[in-house]
Amino acid sequence: MAKPADPQQALFLLYPALRTLPASQLAAWCQAATLLQLPAGGEVFAEGQTCKGFPLILHGTIKVVKISAGGREILLYRVPAGDSCVITSSCLLAGSPYSARGIAETPVSLFLLPIAVFEELVATNRPFRDFVFRLFAERIAELMQLVEEVAFQRLDQRLAKLLLARGDTINCTHQTLAEELGSVREIVSRLLKNFAAAGFVSLAREQIVVVDRAGLRQLADAGR
Repeated sequence: MAKPADPQQALFLLYPALRTLPASQLAAWCQAATLLQLPAGGEVFAEGQTCKGFPLILHGTIKVVKISAGGREILLYRVPAGDSCVITSSCLLAGSPYSARGIAETPVSLFLLPIAVFEELVATNRPFRDFVFRLFAERIAELMQLVEEVAFQRLDQRLAKLLLARGDTINCTHQTLAEELGSVREIVSRLLKNFAAAGFVSLAREQIVVVDRAGLRQLADAGR
């Protein structure tokens, strides 16, 4: 979908909960908000940082990651345009600092609503409040699934599942896959070589082509 030229129009399209607000009120809040443009790889927020506002994403995707003391990274979830970052919501509601890091996965354009505006919307606007708490429920379910996979599934099964979800041709580095799985590049590279030897995939520079989806599916579902 093409990006609307008017940020206020984009908010109406992407965040239907805001359509219940008078146009004059939304315009005033847009004036109070900060419009941010971030390049791919730009930091949206850092672990331990105080939350400065509530992001409404107009374009692009933010990935929220947890980084260990040793530097290993695991993807918690992604926040696309029209969605909400639940860690930000929890920080604002609890008055606590960020417990993870937000990174622009693609070029990102977003409105950063002032904290006072977010608090007023949650307190007085039921559609917006329902939007925030519905996403809480959805994200908690996703994170519980992530915990289950990390705790109870082998890494080769999780890698097979990830490749199946990405389509037949995956253009990314082994490091990117390792970060998404919370592993290290060397282990993921070894598993991919095993997959290639088994005829599941073919490997090229920064590209993985799924050759045998049925075989990968059988591996991903093993032990269920």
